[in-house]
Amino acid sequence: MAEQTILVVEDEEDVVELLRYNLARNGYRVEAVTTGPDAVSRAGTLGPDLILLDLMLPGMDGLEVCQILKKDGRTERIPIIMVTAKGDEADVVAGLEMGADDYVTKPFSPRVLLARVKAVLRRPARTKVLEPGTAPMVRVHDLEIDPGRHRVFAKGKIVDLTSTEFSLLYYLASRPGWVFTRYQIVDAVHGSDYPVTDRSIDVQIVGLRRKLGKVGTCIETVRGVGYRFQDADEK
Repeated sequence: MAEQTILVVEDEEDVVELLRYNLARNGYRVEAVTTGPDAVSRAGTLGPDLILLDLMLPGMDGLEVCQILKKDGRTERIPIIMVTAKGDEADVVAGLEMGADDYVTKPFSPRVLLARVKAVLRRPARTKVLEPGTAPMVRVHDLEIDPGRHRVFAKGKIVDLTSTEFSLLYYLASRPGWVFTRYQIVDAVHGSDYPVTDRSIDVQIVGLRRKLGKVGTCIETVRGVGYRFQDADEK
């Protein structure tokens, strides 16, 4: 298997060295930059397998970097894990809505970070079920999900979703009326060994509802259990 490359975007030298040491020990090739503009430039030329992105950067903050990368055809599919000292829910939601695949708050455990890196890098192999010809279209309420083209329409308008949001929505909407626990959702979307908390799923659901607008009310919270997508004949 070819060596995978991780681009570390971090302006604290000690954090860079901690990440470089632990990632290299686990067989990853590591490159690092220290500013937002350098991150955008290097990601485009390097084409890394994954980006570890700090939020507080000189020149351009991490949220802006993430937004630019997700709008560039060369870099839009590169997974991003945000590594940040900003752990408030608003910051987490903002990062996920910009297209980040996961986040880790500082100070972090190198073992936890490595587990998340491995989980995100394995994700493409699990999302092949949504490749053209392998998964059916979903039409329910005012929502249309096309897994082949990776497109979602709500009330006829296209909705821009991250890969994780798309998989989460497809999983729920393709089984309307079924109730799923948070951990069932994690297993289906990320894999059974993905180190995630209940709060992470809740945050992703909040962001997904917001993007879907009125259609987002079809994603219902089942208190004490998890979530369900409203059955087609309930509206």
